[in-house]
Amino acid sequence: MTDLAVLDDVDAGYAGGASVLSRLSVRFASATTHAVTGRSGCGKSTLLYITGLMLRVRAGRVVVADEEVGRATDRVRAMARARHIGFVFQDALLEPSMSVWDNVLEGIPWTRRRGPFVAAARAHVERLGLADLTSQPASKLSGGQAQRVAIARAMVKDPTVLLADEPTGNLDDTTAAVVLDELLAFGRRAGHTTVIVTHDRRVAARADTTLELEAT
Repeated sequence: MTDLAVLDDVDAGYAGGASVLSRLSVRFASATTHAVTGRSGCGKSTLLYITGLMLRVRAGRVVVADEEVGRATDRVRAMARARHIGFVFQDALLEPSMSVWDNVLEGIPWTRRRGPFVAAARAHVERLGLADLTSQPASKLSGGQAQRVAIARAMVKDPTVLLADEPTGNLDDTTAAVVLDELLAFGRRAGHTTVIVTHDRRVAARADTTLELEAT
C-alpha cells in the first residue's frame, strides 16, 4: 500500500516555544482514512499543519506524494500544498458575501484548467445536498450547511491528502453523519487519503486506523 504522506522522526513546535511533537513517525497510506485522537494540547492540530505544509519541522523528514518537502523553500512548499493538500477546519471559513457556488469554486487552483474542476464541483455539491443552495450567500447558511460547503471546496481540486480538523465538532448528529460519510469515502479512494483530527470516539471508530497522541 502506497504511503501518500510520511512524517519521519519529526520534531516540531512554534516560535520561541518547546517542541509540541518530538520524534514522531507516522505514515498515511493510500485508500485509507486515518483518525488522530488525544487530549487537548498533545499536538493533533500541529500534526495536521506539518502534514499540510503550513508549519516547518525543526528536525526529521516530511514526504508528501513522494516529495521531500519538510524544510523546502516556501515556494516549493506552496506549490506542493496547492497540488496535493485539501483542508477542512472546524470553522468553515467561508467568504460571507459570496454565494455557495463561488465559495466552492474558490478551491480550484488558478494555475489549472478549470473545466474539469467545475464539473467536479457540481458533483460534490449534489452529493452533499447543496444543489438548492448554490446561489445563497454564505452568510445565510446554518453551521451544518457551511461545513458541507467547506468540504466541497476542499475536495474540488481532488487533493491527494485531505486534512480535517474536528470537522464534526459543531454539527448535529444528522449533519455530522453526512459530513463523516463524505470524508471517509474520499479517503478510501485509490490515490487519496483522509486524516481526521477528532475528540469524538464515534468518529475515530469509523476510521480505518487510529493514532492516539500523547503530550510531550
